[in-house]
Amino acid sequence: MIYTVRLLQVLRGLKAEVHLILTRAAEKVLGNEGPLTVSQLKALASHCYDPEDLEAPIASGDFSHEGMVVAPCSMKTLAGIASGYSQNLLLRAADVALKEGRKLILVPRETPLNPIHLENMLKLARLGVVILPAMPAFYHKPENLSQLADFIVGKILDQLGVEHRLYRKWRQPSNLKGRKI
Repeated sequence: MIYTVRLLQVLRGLKAEVHLILTRAAEKVLGNEGPLTVSQLKALASHCYDPEDLEAPIASGDFSHEGMVVAPCSMKTLAGIASGYSQNLLLRAADVALKEGRKLILVPRETPLNPIHLENMLKLARLGVVILPAMPAFYHKPENLSQLADFIVGKILDQLGVEHRLYRKWRQPSNLKGRKI
């Protein structure tokens, strides 16, 4: 959940309009891992939806957006997206992103991966979905967990076309290591 929290913080700082679906499983993970409560996390978003609300605006292809990020993405959610199984709002919104040709970024967190996981990821990647595993690099010499999280969040922002300085990019001078967003 560290990636989710940081991504929402950065997007709020950029005054981006964020629509959040927090599944029951995500609430449990947040309770175990998160630095925030559910209400604190929801407060970082512009709009929050119940995962069972299939009538939410984001369930429609008419709802235009710059991209959808599922972070973290469980293998259950990834399998649902790969099979077109729109059981809840998260899966439906992802299905809509696919059918409308919109950016869809999945941040899987499982390890190790079995062949079914890999096949589902390959299937989605072939459809244009960005599979962005939560695997931070170390070339920017992170000194704490926040800097590791910022690396992954920066990669998500790169995929969305959002400029940032969350980490020093490969071969950039070290004086750009500041936390300017």
